[in-house]
Amino acid sequence: MGVHNPAIPQAPTLPISGALTTSATAHDTVAGLAQGAATDNLQHPQDAVDPPDPVRRALLTSLLAASAASAFRPVFAAPTTDAAGDAFLAASKTLTGRSSLDATQASRLYAALLADDPQFAAGVQALVTLIDQRKIDPMQLQHLLDSQHSALAALPRKIVTAWYTGIVGDGEKARCITFESALMNVIVSDKLKPPSYCYGGYGSWAEKP
Repeated sequence: MGVHNPAIPQAPTLPISGALTTSATAHDTVAGLAQGAATDNLQHPQDAVDPPDPVRRALLTSLLAASAASAFRPVFAAPTTDAAGDAFLAASKTLTGRSSLDATQASRLYAALLADDPQFAAGVQALVTLIDQRKIDPMQLQHLLDSQHSALAALPRKIVTAWYTGIVGDGEKARCITFESALMNVIVSDKLKPPSYCYGGYGSWAEKP
């Protein structure tokens, strides 16, 4: 005896328009694309994930290693030698007649002299080379350079003035780089104790307050 299934009444279809129609269509489109992509991945699993490229991987590894090395280089690398700075220190010892000079003060004076004259680095190296090659007596150096109208004639005066007075530059560009450790104060420190600050230029103590 067969079973009779009564017909189930269906709800009337309501018309959908406007934004809802657009949203439903977009949803169906996205769902269809997703289903298509999934089916394609199942059919072509080798296309789902690109195989690793050994060349690209090696390149990325090298770049990361180089980046890490450059980040730590300033910490572990030995300080580089400045040939012009070494030449300045050598010339300073010769011209001042002192076998030992403060390296930090030398760096500050050299930087100030270089700031005033971009050619100072090349000039001081040429000066040291000239002294070494011709074995010139430091006491005769200035006279020799002046008599020959050498382009290096101004350098010994600049270097000695910087070390003894602590001042670099002339006129409005003059600036005090060091005072207590200027050689004019150091060489008399066994008898005279210079003040810990500079009152002003030479003769400024004579001015009324």
